Amino acid sequence: MCGIVGIYNNEEASTLAYLGLYALQHRGQEGVGIVSYNDSKMTAEKGVGLVSEVFSSKNKLNRLKGRVAIGHNRYSTCGEKNYTNIQPLVFNYKGYQIAIAHNGNLINVGSITKDLEEKGAIFQTTSDTECIIHLFAHSHEKTVEGKMLDALRNLHGAYSLIILINDKMIAARDKYGIRPLCIGKLGDTLIFASETCALDLIGANYIRDVNPGEMIYLDGNEERSYKIGGPQPRHCIFEYVYFSRPDSRIFGEYVDKTRRKIGKNLALEKPVKDADIIISVPDSSNTIALGYAQRSAAKYEIGLIRNHYIGRTFIHPTQEMRDFGVRIKFNPIGGVLNQRKVVIVDDSIVRGTTLKKLVRMIRETTQPAEIHIRIGSPPVKHPCFYGMDFPSEQELIANNKNVEEIRTHLEVDSLGYISVEGLIQSTSLPANHFCTACFTGEYVDFEDNEKKME
Repeated sequence: MCGIVGIYNNEEASTLAYLGLYALQHRGQEGVGIVSYNDSKMTAEKGVGLVSEVFSSKNKLNRLKGRVAIGHNRYSTCGEKNYTNIQPLVFNYKGYQIAIAHNGNLINVGSITKDLEEKGAIFQTTSDTECIIHLFAHSHEKTVEGKMLDALRNLHGAYSLIILINDKMIAARDKYGIRPLCIGKLGDTLIFASETCALDLIGANYIRDVNPGEMIYLDGNEERSYKIGGPQPRHCIFEYVYFSRPDSRIFGEYVDKTRRKIGKNLALEKPVKDADIIISVPDSSNTIALGYAQRSAAKYEIGLIRNHYIGRTFIHPTQEMRDFGVRIKFNPIGGVLNQRKVVIVDDSIVRGTTLKKLVRMIRETTQPAEIHIRIGSPPVKHPCFYGMDFPSEQELIANNKNVEEIRTHLEVDSLGYISVEGLIQSTSLPANHFCTACFTGEYVDFEDNEKKME
C-alpha cells in the first residue's frame, strides 16, 4: 500500500513532508524516508520503523534543506523487508539526481527486469520501483518528461508516483487509478499525497485528484499535464473498506461517509434479530459498525478497548501464550458484553486467525449470551497483485471454506458478509470503476498479467 507525499516550493518542505507522512502512517509502518534537494545536492534520511522513531531527532530534518521534498512510508508487497528497499530510492543519471516514491505494485516487473538486465542494467534493490528509473535511463526520448512518459507507458499494474529530478517534481498515476493520489495547495506550495488527511494536517486545501493515466510535471512556476494512457478507472474498493483513514477523501468521496453506508447496507442484507448491542473491532470498522447500528434496533456500544501503544517490535514472552497477541491489542468490557446478544462488526476476514482468537477471548472473559459476526466486505477469496498484501489462495480462509464452515471455525452463532453489489452500492461511483478482484477473481485486464500466472 504505502504512503507517499511531495512538497513543492516551500522553505520548510522536509518538515511538511514529515508531517504528511505522520498523517499517512497507517499506510506503512516498516520504514520511512524523506529526500530533499538544495544547492545542486540531494539529501536523503531514512530508516526502519515509524515516522516518530526514524525522525526522533530534529537533526535529521535540519539536514534536509531545500524547497522541494518527497517522502514515503513503506508497506512491502514487492521486495524484501530490508533497509535497501526503503524509499524514496535515489539515483544519479547523466547529471540528474533522481529520487522516487512509489505506492502500488507492478505486475510485469519480471519481464522488465529480465529485459533490462540483458541490456546491462545492474539492480541495487529487490523493489519493483527501481525498474521505473532503469526504464527512464534506457529511454531514447530527449526530454526529462519524454523519458518518464516512455518509462511509465511500459508499466503494467498499479502505481501512484512522486519523483524528484533535481529540483523538478513529477507526480503520476496508472491509467486505472487503482491507488489514490491527491493534489493540495498551501499558499504558493503544491502538495501531492496519498490521502487528503495529510493535507488537513498541514493546513493545505484539497484541489483535485491526480487523474488516472495522468503525469504532472512541475518546473519552477510552470505546471504541465501529460496523458500516460486513456483513463479506465478501476479503483481499489478495499481503500474504502479498510485501508484509508475515515477522515480522508479518496476517489472523490469521503471514506467515513462510504463506510457508514457499507454498514447500513450490511444491516439490511444481514440483520440479526433481537440483537442487544453492536460493537466494532476497533479502529477500522468503527464507522461501519455505526452505520450498521443506524439500520438496526440494537444500539452501538464500545465493547472492545484497543491498546494503541503496542510497539512495532513487541515480542511474545513465550510461544505457549497463544492468544497473548490478541489480548495485548484488545480488551473486552465485561459490563457491556456479559449475557448480551452481541453483533461484532469487522471490516474483513483474511486468514481468520485473529478473529477466532478474539471471539474465544470474549467468550472466556465476558460470557455473552450469543456472538454474531458481520463483515463489511465480501469474502476475500483471491490474492491481490496491485498493492494489497493478501496472501496466497491457500491461506485465504474464504477460498477454502464456505460461509457456514467459516462460522463453525470461528465458533460464533452466525456469520454474514455484505454482498459485492451491496458494497459497490455504498459508493457513488459506477460498478465498473472499481477493482473487486480479491472478491470475484475478475482481475483488471492488464496486457501482461504475468504475475497472476506464476
